[in-house]
Amino acid sequence: MIGRRRFLNTIARGIFLSTVAPRVFGESLSTLTDTHSSNLRWLQIPSPHLEVNGLPWFAENGGELSRLPVKLKESFRKPVWNLAQDPSGGRIRFRTNSTSLAVRLEYPHGPSMTNMQAFGQTGVDLYVNKNTYWGTAIAGRDSKPGLVQNHSFYEAQRGVDREITLYLPLYAPVKVLGIGVDADAKIYEPRSFALNKPIVFYGTSITQGGCASRSGMSYEAILGRSLNVDFINLGFSGNGIGEPEMAGVVASLDPAAFVLDFAHNNPTVESLKQAYDPFIAAIRREHSQTPIILMTPIYDAHLECWAPRPLLDEMRTLIRQVAAQRIAAGDKNLQLVEGTDLLGPSQGDSLVDGVHPNDLGQKAIAEGLVPRISKIIASEPIV
Repeated sequence: MIGRRRFLNTIARGIFLSTVAPRVFGESLSTLTDTHSSNLRWLQIPSPHLEVNGLPWFAENGGELSRLPVKLKESFRKPVWNLAQDPSGGRIRFRTNSTSLAVRLEYPHGPSMTNMQAFGQTGVDLYVNKNTYWGTAIAGRDSKPGLVQNHSFYEAQRGVDREITLYLPLYAPVKVLGIGVDADAKIYEPRSFALNKPIVFYGTSITQGGCASRSGMSYEAILGRSLNVDFINLGFSGNGIGEPEMAGVVASLDPAAFVLDFAHNNPTVESLKQAYDPFIAAIRREHSQTPIILMTPIYDAHLECWAPRPLLDEMRTLIRQVAAQRIAAGDKNLQLVEGTDLLGPSQGDSLVDGVHPNDLGQKAIAEGLVPRISKIIASEPIV
């Protein structure tokens, strides 16, 4: 078994052998006949009525699908910046009566991870009318810069209004070169969210979406659909350690709530201690009353079963102490969520590799957080 830090660093660098599905299967999901393509109107982003959610610096970044502001690129560690080019949590939303829907994509490389298949790593998921999953576009194994890939989600359907949500990849950069609709299709703005501000999640690979089967199956995406709330995913695989630069950029946002889950990537309890309370303090300097949810680590078979040691228990104790001290000092908008209440030792089948939640685990985390976020919705202005 590889060491934990080496394992997480490997995920961050993305140096995995390819285990994608057979070639004929992948090709069948990424084809669009020239005849059909020529009959479509290709919408660009940004474009009127196409709403880009989950990427707060999208406009500032000139339309780049980055999860961090380009102007601060040099202030972030290189692996953090590289991971920020994976648009996890990014969504493109609109309504249309188009009888066809397609997408035109460009990926810098094909799927290459071992613990996430091509759908989970590179997929662009289509959801219709909020909760209906329709299909996924993925990167071909031969993907490279300049190679345009077209994918038809549907053709010759009834011309009725549909709410469209495209979930962007969890673990792969992508350029959305166009969204294809009927030439005469009407395009409308999407419906409003239940909150006028998003929920911001900061954390590790678990936060980023590892190892959901598809981009629409991260726990944030599941929670977002369940409660009709917007969200921002600032999870960084192997690199969610709570450094000051990230505390500053997280605090610069103005959400309905913050959810923090970055213990797992700290190598020691001492390193977590040095980062944890200062991270919260940075948020509180800018947002004295915004709810903050602190998550202790979920169950980890590597650290708690196969190689038992008290690291995660000690980290959980530290987070509890920080939460208790701040609440005792008067912070009434701070909540503690025990990670093992969301995904505990009895749910080992909810992990892909002993560490990262599969779809069962992602759903369990989402369902455990829904009551907490529901209370925030109840206390916030409705759009």
